[in-house]
Amino acid sequence: QVQLVESGGNLVQPGGSLRLSCAASGALYNIFRGYTMGWYRQAPGKQREWVATIASSGSTEYVDSVKGRFTVSRDNAKKTVYLQMNSLKPEDTAVYYCNRPQNSWDWGQGTQVTVSS
Repeated sequence: QVQLVESGGNLVQPGGSLRLSCAASGALYNIFRGYTMGWYRQAPGKQREWVATIASSGSTEYVDSVKGRFTVSRDNAKKTVYLQMNSLKPEDTAVYYCNRPQNSWDWGQGTQVTVSS
């Protein structure tokens, strides 16, 4: 069993920044570095949507709405992925989750990001 724990969410004003973390633990057998990992978000009343992906190679992809503002990174030794979010907008308000894009593990509780003045 793999557990995912997201953290770093907060209330922030428009234009502000946050750094989210997602720590993986459990039966990873030291192969976390081989997994592509993704960030997702779910706004109130909406379906969960994909935000960003980081491959084992370090290559990244982003949904158009966050390109140039968000940066995904990873620390394989810590089995952790990060999401640096800059120039936050009210429409970024959501619960943020991480997981594998395919063969996903059980979802964590997520971390709440609220962008409001």
